[in-house]
Amino acid sequence: MGQFKPPAPEKGDPNTIGGYMAVHSRPAAFEGSDGASYSVEIVTDVGNDEDPPFGAYLLFVRWRANDPVAVGHLETDFLAFGRKEEEARVKVGKLTLNEVKAVLDKLIASKKAELLAWSEAMGQEGTA
Repeated sequence: MGQFKPPAPEKGDPNTIGGYMAVHSRPAAFEGSDGASYSVEIVTDVGNDEDPPFGAYLLFVRWRANDPVAVGHLETDFLAFGRKEEEARVKVGKLTLNEVKAVLDKLIASKKAELLAWSEAMGQEGTA
C-alpha cells in the first residue's frame, strides 16, 4: 500500500521531470497516446565509449489497466552525458513534463510503426 507524502515544493521545480520526482517523492505518471498508463524514471548507465562516460535516459513502464502489474516498457536512447552519474541524471531531469510526454508519445508512435511494419512483412495486414 502506498504512503501519502505531502509535496515538498522547496525540493525543485515540479514542472520538470527531476523536480517533480523530488517534490512528490515518486515517479511521474502519464497517459500515453495509446491510452495506457506509464510511469517514468530517469536511469543512468555507462555510455558506449562516450566521454563523459555516464549517460542518462528515460524508462517508461507500461501498466495494465486497473491492475498494478507492469506489462511492458519503452526507453529512450541516452539523452545526456556526464562525468558522474548524477551529472547526467540532473541534465535529463531538466526536461519539462510536457517534453517528457512528447517523448513518450513519439516512442509509442515508433513502436506502432514497428509493429505495423512487422505484420505487413509477415503478410498479416490489418492485424496490428
